[in-house]
Amino acid sequence: MLKEKRLNAIQDQHIQLAHGNGGRLMRELIDNLFAYHLDNPLLDTNVDAALMPIDGKRQDVMVTTDGFTVKPLEFPGGNIGSLAVHGTINDLSVSGALPKYLTLNAFIEEGMEIAQLDRIIASLAMAAKTANVSIIAGDTKVLARGEGGGLYLATTGVGVREKNIQLGMNYICPSDVILVSGPIGDHGTAVMLAREQFGMRGNLQSDSTSVLPLSQALLKILGLKFMRDPTRGGLVSVLHEIILATGLGIRLFEPQIPIQAPVRSVCEMLGYDPYYLACEGRIVAVVSEEQAEEALTALRAVPSGEQAAIIGILQAEQPHLVLETELGGERFLEDLEDEPLPRIC
Repeated sequence: MLKEKRLNAIQDQHIQLAHGNGGRLMRELIDNLFAYHLDNPLLDTNVDAALMPIDGKRQDVMVTTDGFTVKPLEFPGGNIGSLAVHGTINDLSVSGALPKYLTLNAFIEEGMEIAQLDRIIASLAMAAKTANVSIIAGDTKVLARGEGGGLYLATTGVGVREKNIQLGMNYICPSDVILVSGPIGDHGTAVMLAREQFGMRGNLQSDSTSVLPLSQALLKILGLKFMRDPTRGGLVSVLHEIILATGLGIRLFEPQIPIQAPVRSVCEMLGYDPYYLACEGRIVAVVSEEQAEEALTALRAVPSGEQAAIIGILQAEQPHLVLETELGGERFLEDLEDEPLPRIC
């Protein structure tokens, strides 16, 4: 009976693309299947990286893991190789850790051009070197033609964190302020244009990069409560996770949310919503109201954070995500259901 109830909580009885979009369906799948069977005191599905016990003591070693299936493999501003490094070290960075080591698993489809694979691995190596991270172990598998997307990558990241750092949704309170480190939706839009499925092209580049300089700047702010990189599901999915964990409401201010003109244009033409599109080089942070301006100044002092902005506030009201529009109206931003852009990261 318990098993039936648990599996019925997963809305669909067969896996669909939306189960990987970072929204409600993905959370249902993780909570009712993976977390249920793998439950242990260290597993927390609400964090980007877990704190590892060493020799029976809780030390400042953090670990994270990730997989990358982006299509196309190369896109303006990066490729699956640099994306794999950035995505993994960013999960450690927003957890307050300093990334140190990565492992790499490569699943290569038969027929992939060696020259393309060489470009991707060279890009991966350069991203790791720039971030001062070492690839210390790996594995390679080759899939038969037609059984893969050219190349899939899986990573594990290890970093270290100072013991006095306390971050988490449990620290978030009403009147806390929400910041974003730069324009949203760049990565999702750049990958979408690279697919050329809609007969559209543009010069927009993915924001794929390390957020470590941004996170290190924010860690100096005493009022910092929480950080997350808004990848799958974009800004909205991160904020709905906060609402679900805290029971608080969130009010966003549309004129203050940085979105580049090409992203707005593409979304308007194709019917996408930039608030749901993936970023790969941004941070969403929650800071106490008293330190919000200090945090904003700290972000804007970092080269990749010049367009950082205060975009919203936590409220002790109904647990909804409300967007206050430029015209003074209100719009509810619902949790992500369908998969808007599969294989985006």
